[in-house]
Amino acid sequence: MARVTDMDLDPATMRKQYRSEIVFEDSLDEDPMQQFALWFQQAADSHLFEPNAMVVSTATPEGRPSSRTVLLKQFDGRGFVFFTNYASRKGREIAANPQVALLFPWHPIARQVIVTGTASRIGRDETAAYFRSRPHGSQLGAWASEQSSVIASRGELDRRYAELAQRYPEGEQVPVPPEWGGIRVVPQEVEFWQGHENRLHDRLHYVLDGEKWRIERLCP
Repeated sequence: MARVTDMDLDPATMRKQYRSEIVFEDSLDEDPMQQFALWFQQAADSHLFEPNAMVVSTATPEGRPSSRTVLLKQFDGRGFVFFTNYASRKGREIAANPQVALLFPWHPIARQVIVTGTASRIGRDETAAYFRSRPHGSQLGAWASEQSSVIASRGELDRRYAELAQRYPEGEQVPVPPEWGGIRVVPQEVEFWQGHENRLHDRLHYVLDGEKWRIERLCP
């Protein structure tokens, strides 16, 4: 067998006891978006690095999955919004199969939130409003990168960016790329996970039942 590493680390021996308060069903908000807002605020108050970082998982119509970390940029009663190049792998997969999963991995506070739902593009006005709120360099980056496509070198990417910076100097409005925009994930299920000692974790699972949410507890 080929040598993988010189480090003498065995992941099977890595263990941590989670010590936190039990989450009971009657302590939860009946609306998972309200409950998410509470936990999201608590994650931010705990000074986690980028608490809005989430793993977005998509799949082809044939069921071949892919995952990547993106940043949550908006959320409200309509769902969770992130922005991407629609021609990227995730953009293409969402267009072909709108079933999506989101995972917020708040490890330092032994929590995670898992969302499953359907994804669709937001309106161009909403996309333009957010795009214009981004730093100038990020606006240029959205044009420079044809996300998920093969590129010859890092130098080629830097060259594209430099040309754009010359065309649209600081202070000049950058147009919104036509293939760039927001994706909203409308939740159908939301799970709130709280780690506990002896792997007896809390898993509180919201399921949309008609127009109402049902809360059930899952075994860890």
